Amino acid sequence: MAAGVLMPMVRFAIDPVLAKEANQDMVAVTEVAKIGDEPKRFNFKIKQKDGWYESEVTLSAWVYKNGKGEINALSPVCKHLGCTIDWNTDPGHPNQFYCPCHGGRYTKDGTNVKGTPPLAPLDVYESKVKDGKLYLGKAKPRKGA
Repeated sequence: MAAGVLMPMVRFAIDPVLAKEANQDMVAVTEVAKIGDEPKRFNFKIKQKDGWYESEVTLSAWVYKNGKGEINALSPVCKHLGCTIDWNTDPGHPNQFYCPCHGGRYTKDGTNVKGTPPLAPLDVYESKVKDGKLYLGKAKPRKGA
């Protein structure tokens, strides 16, 4: 009888924790015409659900076209301790992403510079182009060092 009373309460308490994570839909970020070969920061909003709490969260991506004209969208979160990186702000190391917290550096393609704190490259957003707009999904880790 105790199990019959407790099971609904336990399920209510842990159900959101055990629920499958909803796939984040792709979100329109900018028009492709606004993307150049120099990394530019774009902010966008996604809907997020944590347990019972739903909210709208602002994310950022560093977006640029590489030499082949392909669009790259990099996460601005440093892989060392999670600080926010910026493009071309360290006078001693131009044309690199720089983390002001501990001096971490990344090349333009998001690869971590050896000898600096980050031990992994920047995450890359899933992306697609449709009707002249760039859509971004989740940021995924890359392999490499």
